[in-house]
Amino acid sequence: MKKLIVVTGPTASGKTDLAVRLALEHDTEIISADSRQIYKGIPIVTAVPDHDQRAGVTHHLMEMLPLDAYYSAAMFEKDALKIAADIWRKRDVAIVCGGSMMYVDALVKGIDELPTVPDSIRLPLMEDWKDNGDDWLRDRLKNLDPNYFAIVDQANMKRIFHAVEICLTAGTTYTSLRTGKRKSRDFEIEKIVIDMPREHLFDRINRRVTAMVERGLEEEARKVYPMRHLNSLNTVGLKEMFSYFDGEMDFETTVARIQKNTRVYAKKQLTWLKKSV
Repeated sequence: MKKLIVVTGPTASGKTDLAVRLALEHDTEIISADSRQIYKGIPIVTAVPDHDQRAGVTHHLMEMLPLDAYYSAAMFEKDALKIAADIWRKRDVAIVCGGSMMYVDALVKGIDELPTVPDSIRLPLMEDWKDNGDDWLRDRLKNLDPNYFAIVDQANMKRIFHAVEICLTAGTTYTSLRTGKRKSRDFEIEKIVIDMPREHLFDRINRRVTAMVERGLEEEARKVYPMRHLNSLNTVGLKEMFSYFDGEMDFETTVARIQKNTRVYAKKQLTWLKKSV
């Protein structure tokens, strides 16, 4: 039976290095399960593997979409399964690496079959969101599906947007379409979750942010600042830099805020991982 090795864990925990070592050991390829690394133009803030890490190992679903492209966990499940099947024609093992937990779960457990959202719904909704702001979108979801609104992460606007567009497309609540049933897979899954003491992880996060700044995070953020409304740029590191450009805080405070918010994000990832074991 073919095998899928899934390397996951919180941000800055060393997933990429481990996945590369495993890929070299098995002479195989890596599928990225990172919802931001799939976009072009933001390699520093998304910690895209560097040249040395990518040398000799083929990486898939990385830096392939423009910043204004739509992508979802359901699309990832479909794409990743197809790529894995292509890898298995040549190898017995495929590697998946990433900390976007919905993507990992979509591939390992499967995701509910949801209607395809047409551009006639998605694009006007995006414009309304851009014009009216996050609170407007939250209120829209609250009216369309109060049950899902009660449990969704209020800070995860991508998830809120997805729920609203599904409600509008299906003509029913997103809650009613979420079955939670696990799909069967015809391949073996080995899941490797990187764990370490929190103080060690948080130190790694702080040092990674410092390294990002030294590599040119500010310059990268300035290049995409005119497109700040895009969902692909709604990520830790860019949001704080945009606030800095707006004069809301000084540079030293901005860097400290990125470190803090990255640690908060890592805690959320750890909570998800505990629930998914």
